[in-house]
Amino acid sequence: MKKVLITGANSYIGTSVEKYIAARYPDECVFETVDTVDGTWRERSFVGYDVIFHVAGIAHQKETKENAPLYYAVNRDLAVEVAQKAKADGVRQFIFLSSMSVYGKLTGRITKETELRPKSHYGQAKLQAENDIQPLGDDGFKVCILRPPMIYGKGCKGNYLALRKFALKLKLFPYVKNERSMLYIDNLCEFVRWMICNEESGLFFPQNDEYTNTGEMVKMIAAANGRKLHLVRGFGWAVKFLGLFTGMVKKAFGSLTYDKDMSAYKEAYAKVSLCDSVRETE
Repeated sequence: MKKVLITGANSYIGTSVEKYIAARYPDECVFETVDTVDGTWRERSFVGYDVIFHVAGIAHQKETKENAPLYYAVNRDLAVEVAQKAKADGVRQFIFLSSMSVYGKLTGRITKETELRPKSHYGQAKLQAENDIQPLGDDGFKVCILRPPMIYGKGCKGNYLALRKFALKLKLFPYVKNERSMLYIDNLCEFVRWMICNEESGLFFPQNDEYTNTGEMVKMIAAANGRKLHLVRGFGWAVKFLGLFTGMVKKAFGSLTYDKDMSAYKEAYAKVSLCDSVRETE
């Protein structure tokens, strides 16, 4: 049985992974959590843990000039310090939750050749953390970095909640032909389980098997709540025009995907479908 320490108390992803694995595979892992809000975590020994799953970080906040230093202090410096301590204390694997934001793209298809050009402080801090953590890896210290797209699920924060508001209030919603890479929380939890069990190292890009169309997802959310929502076609030109002026429109209606080959894994494992994931989330 693997002993796993989650750094980042009460985090959505850390809590979800712990509950998911404990409920379905109780004989595989035992979990403990440490809070990293203050400096007391430095006094805790990591000796005896097989895995550190580092999910502590700042996200879903509007970036300002004033809070920019905090992004680097938490999403970069803290992550690197935790990784260094993990290696010094003999931990065998460090799993770091990074982000698709390291590419800095609002639209397009991401492949293995896509350049890393983060534009936000969040993305820059995550990439800088990756660059400082990866060299720590060796045969005795496996560094596993995950770059997921938008994560959603019951109790999530972020863009999914905005789509949910539309689904619960509107009767009509524009249909635009787009595709988004997304990741249901249970699919992420299952993937993390495989990372732990196989003691993986390297870069990984977990995503749902299906790309998501924004309008179709809003319609699914409405249906899961017993509401009828009609998708109206013919608004593509308007969305493209508005997208010239606002990144929010690009995020909602633009296409942004990982090439599916990037997410292929050597183990075949079951994933929750897009339709089922929306029903479970709702």
